Amino acid sequence: MLRGVTFVIGLLAAVPAFAGEMTAEEARRFVIGKMFNYTCFEGTRGQGRIYADGSVVGSIQFQGSGPVRYAHLPAGTLRVKGESVCASLRGLPMEPCFSLEKLSEVSFRGAISGLGFASCEFTRHQARAALAHAERETTGRHAHASAQPLGLRPSIAENK
Repeated sequence: MLRGVTFVIGLLAAVPAFAGEMTAEEARRFVIGKMFNYTCFEGTRGQGRIYADGSVVGSIQFQGSGPVRYAHLPAGTLRVKGESVCASLRGLPMEPCFSLEKLSEVSFRGAISGLGFASCEFTRHQARAALAHAERETTGRHAHASAQPLGLRPSIAENK
């Protein structure tokens, strides 16, 4: 259960405004449909995408070691309640809500409301930029047609 909360914290932290706390609507526009890399306070890290229906898909590596695991949280997991973004996770007796702080145009921090130390930082994943850079480097050489950063498939719907 704690791992589910850590995963959600990491993925929710990808929902900010610019240099300051974001409203729920600002977070929604900043995060929905975009891929984010995240790193949490205790070392957990991964990548994930939040969809408009509140579902989450991504990967997680707990405490920065061990296997990287695929994670999928169903529709309705993330919900807007007033000006807060909250998580509904089966097995948890409460719905944790998050404060989201935009750090830059491509990054934000998400923390459990009231527990600022329990946070994750999210940075928008730039798969297209990395692929374009790799293609430029291999032009004119014996390039591999499948060169992809971090061993990831490019997303079909990678947004801006």
